[in-house]
Amino acid sequence: MTREILINAFAMNAPGHLSPGLWRHTADRSADYRHIRHWVDLAKTLERGLIDGLFIADVVGVYDVYGGSVDAAVRGGVQVPVNDPLQLVPAMAYATEHLGFGVTASVSFEHPFPFARRMSTLDHLTGGRVGWNIVTSYLDSGARNLGQARQAGHDDRYDVADEYLEVVYKLWEGSWADDAVLRDRASGIFADPAKVRPIRHDGPNFKVPGIHLCEPSPQRTPVLYQAGASSRGRRFAARHAECVFVGGPTILILKRIVSDLRAAAVEAARRPDDIKILNMQTVILGRTDSEAEDKAADYRSLVDHTGALALLSGWTGVDLSTYGLDEPLRHVKTEAGQSALESFTTADPDRQWTIRELAQWCGIGGRGPVLVGSARTVADQLQHWIAETDVDGFNLAWAVNPGTFEDIVDLLVPELQRRGAYKTAYRPGTLREKLFGDGPRLNARHTGAGFRTLP
Repeated sequence: MTREILINAFAMNAPGHLSPGLWRHTADRSADYRHIRHWVDLAKTLERGLIDGLFIADVVGVYDVYGGSVDAAVRGGVQVPVNDPLQLVPAMAYATEHLGFGVTASVSFEHPFPFARRMSTLDHLTGGRVGWNIVTSYLDSGARNLGQARQAGHDDRYDVADEYLEVVYKLWEGSWADDAVLRDRASGIFADPAKVRPIRHDGPNFKVPGIHLCEPSPQRTPVLYQAGASSRGRRFAARHAECVFVGGPTILILKRIVSDLRAAAVEAARRPDDIKILNMQTVILGRTDSEAEDKAADYRSLVDHTGALALLSGWTGVDLSTYGLDEPLRHVKTEAGQSALESFTTADPDRQWTIRELAQWCGIGGRGPVLVGSARTVADQLQHWIAETDVDGFNLAWAVNPGTFEDIVDLLVPELQRRGAYKTAYRPGTLREKLFGDGPRLNARHTGAGFRTLP
């Protein structure tokens, strides 16, 4: 039986995401990120192609590690300016019926009590089509602007995240009973106070004594995405994630990441398929292989290689301006994204990446691989990646926006459908039901389900 592929469109509320310099292309409209029509049109295009979701990245901070300055990022529009991703969702949800929305929000920069309300509100407004990409953040620049000297240590951030998740599970899953809301006009009782419970959370990082401000939303807990593939990140994912977003640059590295994540899920008393794993990739499509190669060459001519190194410096915490272009990247201990650095150093001991190679690699699509060709060629490659690595699908980034996504919808999706490798209709229900085929709420094996009954 042919395996069905999951596909998210990967975007950011900014003029540049993972292909620095491509905003200059005459076909690119990513500078229209400020206008709601840009996002509504994108959402309609993605739903026309039965794309599973729009996954919206975010950073609270700027890429100032490269050269110790914001200059390269600001000059090149490298994920700055960047607007709030959550505020895009209601308009796009209103214009669509099925498309899911994965929004990135950091546990390091917002208290869980107001955040839980924001996500419940989105879940209500979208009819249960929202997911949360849980990140702990990696840019010291963001921490400094919130009055902190620097980010907490890498593993310490995950310790805080574990408690953060405990707080929001209590709010989303346990505070309001399923039958708490009566809306009884005759008696004048809107909700039964005996069935609305304070969570009484008193932990080392957060103290939240009261009730959740929102009545239960369609999913209660949004679909939980997580993007860490470090050792500590995998343990966190095993407990909390339903979908894990990774950035394996090669089949060998991705296969190891997927295997480790599935094993970690089993250790956490879950099933291997309780977690959907999606790799970051970019596809450049044409009606023929030759047309696609010409398009890719055109895109590469506009890449901002300094901007690419600014991105990688921010992800890894290593100032790549201190290296020579033909010098290999060395593994060092940092408090930034450990999986990003491992991917290009220790993950494949037979591969040494020079700074020049990294600037070219990350110039289109960031850390993920770029597949170029006709729909038939790219479909072959995607199915090969799935067969070799056991990954469930892909977060597909743009090279030019909206052209990359239009090509995915108009060329790639029909080819995958012809092979029986892509759905021909959305499943009914919430985002969780569409992705997993189960009910709208966390399954019983998930750690969050244990908070439905509060002490």
